[in-house]
Amino acid sequence: MLEVSAGVFIGRVSARIREELWERVKGTAGSGRAILIWSAKNEQRLNFDVHEHHWDTVDLDGVTLMRRPSSNRNPKASSQRRSGWSIAGSARRAKRFGR
Repeated sequence: MLEVSAGVFIGRVSARIREELWERVKGTAGSGRAILIWSAKNEQRLNFDVHEHHWDTVDLDGVTLMRRPSSNRNPKASSQRRSGWSIAGSARRAKRFGR
């Protein structure tokens, strides 16, 4: 496998190796998030699995989608949700909008 970016690996492995790697990733990730994506013979031509992610996977007539939790269904999740990937993005938006 190749590490194309920090923590992002790509490669072609057998299903058995993929499952073993995924178990190891979940074990070392602890409470951190991880996403596994692999090619599959389906409509999307891919399949994925998530670990410790606050979004849910939903199968809609054979197409797997990610469903963001509604703020009125789970108020705790919405209060913990952060926009963007970094603190820098939040600071830039706050400066732009005068917050």
